[in-house]
Amino acid sequence: MIDTVPFPEYPRPMLHREGWYNLNGWWDCAFTADAELPPAEAMQTKILVPYSPECEASGVGRTLQPGESLHYHRTFACPVVPAGGRLLLHFGAVDYTCTVRVNDHVVGSHRGGYWPFSLDITEALRSGMNDLWVTVQDPTGNGVQARGKQTLTPGGMFYPAQSGIWQTVWLEPLQPVYITDLRLMPDYDSRTVTVQLETNTPAAAAVEIFADGVPVAKTELDAGTEKITLAIPEAAFHPWSPESPFLYTVTATLAVGDRVESYFALRSWQAARDGRGVLRFFLNGKPILLNGLLDQGYWPQGLYTPPSDAAVVKELKQVKALGFNLLRKHAKIEPQRWYYHCDRLGLVVWQDMVSGGTPSKLWFVTYLTNVFQPLLRKFPDGAPFYRLLSRPDAASRDLYREELDAAVDALACHSCIGCWVPFNEGWGQFDASKATARLRVLDPGRLIDEASGWFDQGGGDVDSRHNYFYPLRVRPGRRTVALTEYGGIAFPVAGHLTADKTYGYGTARDSADMAARYEKLQCETVLPQLARGLSALVYTQLTDVEEEVNGLFTYDRAVLKLPADRVRAINDRLYAAFDACVLSE
Repeated sequence: MIDTVPFPEYPRPMLHREGWYNLNGWWDCAFTADAELPPAEAMQTKILVPYSPECEASGVGRTLQPGESLHYHRTFACPVVPAGGRLLLHFGAVDYTCTVRVNDHVVGSHRGGYWPFSLDITEALRSGMNDLWVTVQDPTGNGVQARGKQTLTPGGMFYPAQSGIWQTVWLEPLQPVYITDLRLMPDYDSRTVTVQLETNTPAAAAVEIFADGVPVAKTELDAGTEKITLAIPEAAFHPWSPESPFLYTVTATLAVGDRVESYFALRSWQAARDGRGVLRFFLNGKPILLNGLLDQGYWPQGLYTPPSDAAVVKELKQVKALGFNLLRKHAKIEPQRWYYHCDRLGLVVWQDMVSGGTPSKLWFVTYLTNVFQPLLRKFPDGAPFYRLLSRPDAASRDLYREELDAAVDALACHSCIGCWVPFNEGWGQFDASKATARLRVLDPGRLIDEASGWFDQGGGDVDSRHNYFYPLRVRPGRRTVALTEYGGIAFPVAGHLTADKTYGYGTARDSADMAARYEKLQCETVLPQLARGLSALVYTQLTDVEEEVNGLFTYDRAVLKLPADRVRAINDRLYAAFDACVLSE
């Protein structure tokens, strides 16, 4: 069930304020052949924001074509803004480019379909009702921008395009002096957190840290002081892990009145050698088996946008209940609240960069490479091969770097993220070693899977394998071995399909057959490789998506295709086998 005002929850848990206004709900919209605003009488279609027009939940069901414009319009009552204060208009994400007008004034524009942005609309306001227009263009596969698995011709492993506003839109009245950013940089080894506070005008501030509601550290920042480091007392030291996802709360209050709330966790990631000298992933100084699922983040009614925040929480809790501790977020960046729930529930996230570039040459990067993977796994990605790997133009490569920076800037605050994945299976890949070096500077405390699957340039922390067809053989090396895609057993469940065609890697006859295949794969093929150095697992996949019916759950999340207790028991066996490997001498 989709609410008439979807997502009433505050959308930005890392910088939370009271007193905001949700602009989700029914807007007017129209499609035009150019960017000129249509006359009011042309705005005859209603769209439910924040659902893209391509999806059922939006009430529209029409694809925005390259070259077209999608115009949104609504009115809003001017909220009470403190004397001398400002009113910000926030967008969680708009795909791909947009221009925003308030009362016939262009108040800003934005490019990038996965990243939040804010506009100061104070000067354009008038008393009473105000007009808000958002005009969107989206080239989808005709551009080089990050777009992931979106395509205008969906089928197989590629899915329907989505465009426009697909995350929450909201207004936020602010004091004349306000906090523009609060960055928290925890250090597990020193048991400290560095607080970086930015304001629109220099102002003194009080910062306080709480553990389970109890104050554990406090400081005062003088006007103009940007950052300060606070120690966490020994009695309040609680490391974050999937088993114990402890979060500290932080408040920052300006002397002139603005107040925000945030949170952080203390944890550390390493690739280090266990007692047998085998490279493993370490969380907080201890070896950990990362055991998870590929998560593409699509929903049948809303495509990129789920039916509700509660639906997200339910799914993540089901993942935990089945015994998994990891999700690989595949070719998509989620709203901030998704990562917040992973933070607080204790799910590690391997975050893919969203793929882009010119259309992928699938005959090479997917089909030929899959067939000849042992020969092509280390295919180079430097300048002679930019065109083959869909990055022929310098502008496209520059855009990727800009998008990579934006992804880290938006998500590095979330404790759940354990690993960055800059490239997947060569889609738009180029100079992966340079992307890894860039990530080391941007976010030195996390692991990096430089090239997931193949076209491995030998860098990063992960020897990352995709294996659907070949015998699985693992040998310890100079990087930790991870099976970052495998399985993909298809089982189409009647009554829970959205397409006539189905796609997967081997098809089960029924639930019993799927359970038997799954157990044989996990216990007879995967488990023995743990002793040989295999340290992370990403089974394909969490749910069915469109034609792909290889999920543990159906696309509508209504059916778990095999018994939950059996999945949990298999996961328990994997963890026990891993513990025996790393503890033995």
